[in-house]
Amino acid sequence: MPIYSSDSDDPHPSHLAPTRRSLAHNRPMHAILGGGKVADILLWRDKTITGSILIGFTLIWSLFEVMEYNIVTLLCHISMSIMLILFIWSMGAGFVDWNPPDFRAFMISDSTFRWLCGKFNYILVKFYEISSGKDFRNFFLAITFLWILSVIGSYFSSLNLLYLGFVCLATLPALYERYHNE
Repeated sequence: MPIYSSDSDDPHPSHLAPTRRSLAHNRPMHAILGGGKVADILLWRDKTITGSILIGFTLIWSLFEVMEYNIVTLLCHISMSIMLILFIWSMGAGFVDWNPPDFRAFMISDSTFRWLCGKFNYILVKFYEISSGKDFRNFFLAITFLWILSVIGSYFSSLNLLYLGFVCLATLPALYERYHNE
């Protein structure tokens, strides 16, 4: 007959034991996520910013998915609104003693453009390295991941899949941090 012990018989109670973290060798979740503002947002440390981002993405999702608004129509309406605001601003600047809009404020700087091109080139180089077959393990993992993603994507629309991924990204790290012992 087996003998079961209770917590009172244990010389080292479990509530006094150090907490064991199963992810990244005893590093807290905040440090794993980078420890900055993004980690604060993902872990719901700044509830107003995280909530407003989640509400904003929910509104965008409902605009496209529930109300069936088209992305091209939205971009055209945004462009027309910006053009109308800039027209009123530049025409009314002389009447109200405002400064007219500066066109240089709308230009992308050279350093930003070079940084974006550098990131794009880095992604292309990584894509080539994986697809060349030199590292068979990474090649197989990439093909498997893309196949699983294509199967999942066949059951969801692209917008629903992106929204589901965002909701998981916004909630799962905070839930893990709160309940990592359980």
